[in-house]
Amino acid sequence: MSYGHPLWRHLMGDELRRLRRERGETLDQTAKRAKVSPQYLSEIERGVKDPSSEMIEAVAGALDVTSIDLARSVVERYPTAQSTGALAAVCRVSFTLAA
Repeated sequence: MSYGHPLWRHLMGDELRRLRRERGETLDQTAKRAKVSPQYLSEIERGVKDPSSEMIEAVAGALDVTSIDLARSVVERYPTAQSTGALAAVCRVSFTLAA
């Protein structure tokens, strides 16, 4: 199915991959710290899976960032995120994780 704009899970996955590679880590290393399988982390990075807030928090934590910082980074790095409602998603994620 084509949505005409990037989905939040694709943008977030791209950012997680960028952060992991910036740290010079393999999928195995990051997945081990996040307590997820390397296959699942790969699926998150590729936007195949739409992870729960708990999974996002686990992977973000393994990369030494908060899920809030991750969401903010997605919106700042990908201009299309601002015009597709991702900023609203950041606010929802922020409130959900704070609850």
